[in-house]
Amino acid sequence: MTKEESWKRLKVSVKHFPMVFCPLSPRFFVLPSESAIAEARLSDKFQNSLSPGLPPTSMELTSDGDDIPPGATLIAHFLHHLAGQMDLKMEIFTLGPLSQAIGKVLTDLSSLYDVGGRTKRSTGLLLIDRSLDLVTPCCHGDSLVDRMFSALPRRDRSIFAPQSADNGATNTVSSSSLRRRTTDFRIPLESIFKPGNSMNNGGHFSNEGLTAFLSGWKGSSGLLTSGAHDDKSRNILLEKGCSQLDPMYGSLASSGSCNDVHCLEALLERRTKDGTLLIKKWLQEALCQEKVSIRSRLGAVTASDLRSFINALASNPASVMRNRGIIQLAKAAEVALSEPWSTCWEAFASAERMLMLSAGDTSQSLSSQIQDLINRSVIWRTQNQGKGHEPPPGLLSIRDAIILSIVGYSLAGESFRSSGSGGPFSWEEEHSLKEAIVDAILECSPGINIDFLHGLEGALESHWQNLQSKNLNEVQPEKSCEVDDHSSIDFDDQWGSWEDEEAEGDREQEYGELQLKLELRDRMDNVFKVLHKVSDARRALPFRDRQSTLEEISDVTSYTNRGLISKILSMVFSKCDIPGLEYHSSAMGRLFKSGFGRFGLGQAKPRLGDQSLLFVFVVGGINALEVREAQEAQSSAGADGVELLLGSTTILTPNDMFELLLGSCSYI
Repeated sequence: MTKEESWKRLKVSVKHFPMVFCPLSPRFFVLPSESAIAEARLSDKFQNSLSPGLPPTSMELTSDGDDIPPGATLIAHFLHHLAGQMDLKMEIFTLGPLSQAIGKVLTDLSSLYDVGGRTKRSTGLLLIDRSLDLVTPCCHGDSLVDRMFSALPRRDRSIFAPQSADNGATNTVSSSSLRRRTTDFRIPLESIFKPGNSMNNGGHFSNEGLTAFLSGWKGSSGLLTSGAHDDKSRNILLEKGCSQLDPMYGSLASSGSCNDVHCLEALLERRTKDGTLLIKKWLQEALCQEKVSIRSRLGAVTASDLRSFINALASNPASVMRNRGIIQLAKAAEVALSEPWSTCWEAFASAERMLMLSAGDTSQSLSSQIQDLINRSVIWRTQNQGKGHEPPPGLLSIRDAIILSIVGYSLAGESFRSSGSGGPFSWEEEHSLKEAIVDAILECSPGINIDFLHGLEGALESHWQNLQSKNLNEVQPEKSCEVDDHSSIDFDDQWGSWEDEEAEGDREQEYGELQLKLELRDRMDNVFKVLHKVSDARRALPFRDRQSTLEEISDVTSYTNRGLISKILSMVFSKCDIPGLEYHSSAMGRLFKSGFGRFGLGQAKPRLGDQSLLFVFVVGGINALEVREAQEAQSSAGADGVELLLGSTTILTPNDMFELLLGSCSYI
């Protein structure tokens, strides 16, 4: 083949290019991770701040707008730019203090640059503060995509990302930005190319083909050295699969066709069981097109079922490339349904249901339930420490128990009034919770990963070693030893010195443990200050007293357990008034209201439910469960004629919420 003929056969296609937002489906997007807008702080450190990555519970705005956080200003400019690109004229509605600040900036921008706005399509923009509902992103709901987000590994932060001034402190944040985890979810695919898979053993993929395929997937000509194509290097590559290279990952965002984009959208709209059945159906259809037969059993889809389908579909390289979109989604579902992720998710969901039931009772019942979850996280580990036993599936850690405490405090803020301790529980109840967490940390095994314990690692490690040695001494039976003739040694003379040294060592150890416990109690005071703010944020919900009215509006039976976004949209589609919702009129609207309104030429206030296009943006993050609930609210209200677009600053998982409130991205 000549050079000219090779150029004629060259085919170039652009799959990705930089954008100001990252669409996960045609109706749902988030901001790109590690960008200036996604990592700009949303609140300053003051009394009403929850986290630099979450809106404050309250704020006072000045006329010059200098007190508006940089993240709010950047979001306002982004939304204004997006509306201009989509040729939209936005009617701005806000719910929450930071959303009101963003709405004010956005209104000013629209007034300055709104030329020819009458020809644009009218759109209802609803801005909602994440801090109004901290329960939903902390919970483990019935969503397969949320399970994927929590189970899949993520790409490490880029070395070019902005870093805080104090790189040594893990629990501090920069004054201008926060270091979120990236939202680049990695799907492990190296198992497809390991020995034992049909691709390698079925004769469809030669040694040279596998070597070239692995190099081409990674997209680097320098991935293999010049001598890597000899027999020895090739055999090593085949034996180790991708272990000789960098780990081989797929991505939820990469797709081979438009159908793959709609596949992810379909999964966002479904619960876990329905989503896994849908993936199984797609795999069976792909196998039928590839003329590959495989047995399938009836019933719920398991991780092993998906693994079998994936291995059969990856029988040759051409099949992998044709079906790479569904293979990646199926592999992500397999990871989410495998152990220990699946059992742990169910344990979380069960504990959250118990907390919600207790929240409908008394504060004492809810605090007792939280304390029981904390105690259960360490009982098994305390009883089996040093015995070499594997923990049972679904056993929650102390970190998991603290995440559940965040859920409990948020629920308590909605159900109970503030007590004298500053929180929803009495002083005695809260003191018991603090002591339970302190005791649980002291009883935990090494390797606990909690950022607010930074600086105590050495003392905790020493304490755990002493505790382990003490437990081993109690478990091991006393061994009888033969006593030799020591008549020449006078034990009476040395007994006093041995006793004094042992007593002094015991006193030093007791003093160190006392100091450690006092330091842990001080740390707990800071943790519970954050939990008080979490409770206050839920208590600030403007329509929490209208539960009976909301239940009459919705046809969904589990309405009380649904998130805030779903509840608000149910009211919007039913065209009900939403308490606390503020409308930001444009400059022309304010002119009609103040001037021409005297002559009967006033402009009627638009209603959010009358808009044919509804754009909901959650300031602070969103999860896949809320996307599904929003679409269910639209379907149950019969508002199929309304176009619904959802956006947010980032994707949130329960672990992300822990990092924002009590971890590396918090003010603790």
